[in-house]
Amino acid sequence: MAKFEPTGDAFLRATRYANMGPSSEELGEPFPQYLAASDPNLPRVALPDPTLFTPPDNNFYQLALNRRTHRRYDTEAFMSLAELGYLLLLTQGLREAPQPEKVTRRYVPSAGSRHPFETYLAVQRVSDLEPGIYHYLPEPHALEVFRPGNQSLKEAHAATTNQRQVLTSAVTFFWAAEVYRTSWRYGTRAYRYIDIDAGHVCQNLYLAAESIGYGVCAIAAFKDEQANAVLDLDGQERFTAYIASVGKKVQPA
Repeated sequence: MAKFEPTGDAFLRATRYANMGPSSEELGEPFPQYLAASDPNLPRVALPDPTLFTPPDNNFYQLALNRRTHRRYDTEAFMSLAELGYLLLLTQGLREAPQPEKVTRRYVPSAGSRHPFETYLAVQRVSDLEPGIYHYLPEPHALEVFRPGNQSLKEAHAATTNQRQVLTSAVTFFWAAEVYRTSWRYGTRAYRYIDIDAGHVCQNLYLAAESIGYGVCAIAAFKDEQANAVLDLDGQERFTAYIASVGKKVQPA
């Protein structure tokens, strides 16, 4: 019995470095948009200045040692807007102003500094935010109210098959991949890099959350079509790549 999956093997063969061919960049095709344009029709919520926020724990070794996946959260605890802004900054925030060559420098590694992700949040218990789905805007460090209300949350939860940690989280992160940001330079190889980049982003979320007493559960088991529908993604040029629930850790009795 073969110890590999034919579909996965076909993917690896198709995305071999030798099969990259000329990229969109080499063909002179249009440069990707690396910062999503805000929608002027959507309400915007400014996040607190992240330079004024200091996490309670800055001991990196201890954070890495203590990092665990957490599926049980304190359902009475509300995340502060400053805490949420801190998590967003360290996962997809800008480390410096956008570069002249139009790439962005962020707090996570990304192949070729392509940073293909847009961050959406299913917010349940964040102070000063109504429940609903929000879209993060890195350059102004702000949120757009993408889909307000509890119905949008129910649809987001259903996309994860209503996993308990999503239902009880303070906020759940949805990372949507914009394929052309990476494929413009790397062609078919981009799909490998997008998956790798997602891991970088989620690891930063784990460590940043640990530093403020929150737990994270990374989620790859979700219904792709439903998750894409919730975020208005077409599933090809833009698709849901990864999800992670976040909540205040339950203190031992």
